[in-house]
Amino acid sequence: MPNSRTPHPSRRTLLGGTAAAALAMAAGTATTTAQAADDSRATAGWPTEFPLPDGFLPEGITIGARPYAYMGSRANGAIHRTDLRTGRGTTLHEGAPGTAAIGLKLSHDGLLYVAGGAGGTAKVVDAATGDLVRTHHLTTATPCFINDVILTRDRAWFTDSRNAVLHGVPTTPGDTVRALPLTGDWDQLPDVNNANGIVTTPDGRDLLVVKSTPGTLYRVSVRTGRARELELRGADTVVNGDGLLRIANTLYVVQNRLNLISVWTLNNRCTTATLTRTITDPRFDVPTTTARYANRLYLVNARFTSPQTPETTFTGVSVPL
Repeated sequence: MPNSRTPHPSRRTLLGGTAAAALAMAAGTATTTAQAADDSRATAGWPTEFPLPDGFLPEGITIGARPYAYMGSRANGAIHRTDLRTGRGTTLHEGAPGTAAIGLKLSHDGLLYVAGGAGGTAKVVDAATGDLVRTHHLTTATPCFINDVILTRDRAWFTDSRNAVLHGVPTTPGDTVRALPLTGDWDQLPDVNNANGIVTTPDGRDLLVVKSTPGTLYRVSVRTGRARELELRGADTVVNGDGLLRIANTLYVVQNRLNLISVWTLNNRCTTATLTRTITDPRFDVPTTTARYANRLYLVNARFTSPQTPETTFTGVSVPL
């Protein structure tokens, strides 16, 4: 029975509350629409395809607040920077024989954190000058493949496709590299790529990791390493899952050899992912990773199914978000 002393809201108050909620919703929609229009104007007339150096063997791409894409080379660890407004690019970091630059992310303070592939390293490169700031030797395991990276508040977390471990490189001085073994639902498979793309969860507390083979998604605790497999709805797998991009509760999974991006809605606890649509384009030629600028997604074509020679041509492309 309700407390007789509890005041009941008047009809005017209820109607006022309803009107306020409706106005707030309308304002939110108007803001989103205005932002989309601004984003569209910002990239109007920009090229939607741009060349990379012949033989570059690209895999990773990252974009910060300014319209520059940074892409890493599997051939020699070089980093190429392209102005998205013009499509013109230049080599920012020369790299060195026997090294690789796979996944990479740009921090807010202008540093590039670069996954070193089979070399087992993580490099930090100045995005303004191209200078190598430091190199972290993450593992001596053989084989290994340091594949992708995401930035959190205090660390850059790297995946190793050949070992059931994540590596946390500190982004501030005075801390040490942390190895985080993957447990729980994680089942490491031999002789194939396992952990690949990585992003943070919407609440920022944990990490989402895609396992390329057989094509599963996991939420990983950064405290314990316990992995919980997400239930996929609308498709059985994300086979060939490579780079990940998350915008709020929307997860973009680049499925490289399928030449598509699958788009998923995450529930609030990140226990399920529901397929909402797929993005493909005739210009896709085994795209590996994606990054966003304004209203567009930018990808590099790794062309894994084509000859990987010094004469092989490579491109980056963009599609509407």
